[in-house]
Amino acid sequence: MTEVVVYGATSGGVCAAVAAARAGASVVLLEPGRHVGGMTSGGLGYTDVGDVRVVGGMAGELRRAIADWYGVPVGHYAGPEPHVAEAIYLRWLEEAGVDVRFGSVLAAAVAVGGSIRSVTLADGSAVAGAVFVDASYEGDLLAAAGVPYAVGREARSLYGERYAGRQELVPGMHTVPPWISPFTDDGDLLPQLHDRPLAPVGSGDGGVMSYGYRVCLTTASSRVPFARRDGYDDAHWELGRRLFDRWRRDGVEVRAGRLLGLEQNLPNGKCDGNSIGPFSLSVLDGSAWAYPAASRDERERIRLHHLHHAQDFLWFLSHDPAVPSSVRSELSGWGYAADEFADTGHLPHQLYVREARRMLGEYVLTEHDLLPEPRPQHDVVAMGSYHVDIREVQRTWRWVAEHPKPVGMVFTEGYLSVPVRPYPIPYRALVPRFADCTNLLVPVCLSASHVAFASVRMEVQYQLLGHAAGLAAADAARTGRPVQSVDVARLQDALRDGGQVLAV
Repeated sequence: MTEVVVYGATSGGVCAAVAAARAGASVVLLEPGRHVGGMTSGGLGYTDVGDVRVVGGMAGELRRAIADWYGVPVGHYAGPEPHVAEAIYLRWLEEAGVDVRFGSVLAAAVAVGGSIRSVTLADGSAVAGAVFVDASYEGDLLAAAGVPYAVGREARSLYGERYAGRQELVPGMHTVPPWISPFTDDGDLLPQLHDRPLAPVGSGDGGVMSYGYRVCLTTASSRVPFARRDGYDDAHWELGRRLFDRWRRDGVEVRAGRLLGLEQNLPNGKCDGNSIGPFSLSVLDGSAWAYPAASRDERERIRLHHLHHAQDFLWFLSHDPAVPSSVRSELSGWGYAADEFADTGHLPHQLYVREARRMLGEYVLTEHDLLPEPRPQHDVVAMGSYHVDIREVQRTWRWVAEHPKPVGMVFTEGYLSVPVRPYPIPYRALVPRFADCTNLLVPVCLSASHVAFASVRMEVQYQLLGHAAGLAAADAARTGRPVQSVDVARLQDALRDGGQVLAV
């Protein structure tokens, strides 16, 4: 029987597996896909670091490895090229002796008396273990084991959080400007809108942050041109045409670089295409709301929906006559990086699942642990520092009172950004309640409210938490203790020895 079984080769999963193996445990890393690194190697090259003072442990080790790879000072680049991140992670796994098994799709978990005995994979095989780590973006293992969880926005009243629940419809960079009609000439709703009544402000509606693909683009002569996909639908982009027309009439000068974040912020002249503004690579039609609890087939349908959106969005911006000629001209010099994602058509292998399930564990991290001042935690195992970053949740519409009759307008809702100071993340947020499961750690879909999770959900912090989860898993496997009874003081000493920052 393997001592530690990690499900999901995200950044958190790789760090957990490597940390456990370095601590002397036998480790199996089960990855449903064919790549390691999650978003760190899947398109999110521009790393959302937060406060660099807290980036120690294996997150700091990765930053140093990236600098060594390129022969530059630490932090010289905002992040690595995707293939470089994956190469570094693969090297770590090989050097640590982790047994990595690709194509390992979870089908079920066998739990007896509050303890996971084994997991069953889609091919019918089973993997037994002493301690398990769910490092997936979706929280599939914790759900299969019967551990309680939450999905989407809670009401402000649940934890008394100021920023919880449905947000006000306010102006901003990520909001659609006024006077754009949501209706086609036939009176139907335009595509790319979430046709669901708006919940009252501050109430819980289960809303999930939008997903998308972070594309790796370049101006190199070897670039792969954007292509018109079979199945491209001109009518699907009418909202974009109306948006550009509105900007034109308002005298707003639009640049392609501003729409996609076209800055050569990665090594070798590459950029990490981002979702900026009200019309972007993010899909805001509410499809992300269904993803966390969806079946395997339905998730694949949603994933392809997002992938096609990315392909078609780039084609639309670079070829549709309604797009300003300056935007089309600027984009003509860009394309997909030929040496990235060669086995997936130069589009990333990882959908940016910004949030899915969140465990309801021993301690629920909430807004009050971050704001207005960080709350001390005796069992701190990592520091968070990125601002509360809630990306757009939906693009919807509503009637607006005007004379002589109401006017339908498109609205974008959900975006929120709130600065925080470095705050401690407690070990208790990584473990289920004792009555629910005694041998599971969760460093990605950790126990947090929607608001708090919007700060924790960054790749660097997953690396820090994966490091902590891996060491704790190895210790629980060695001692036979429940994960809730791990000697946290000894865990903290081991983390400090590994360069983890536990206070600033």
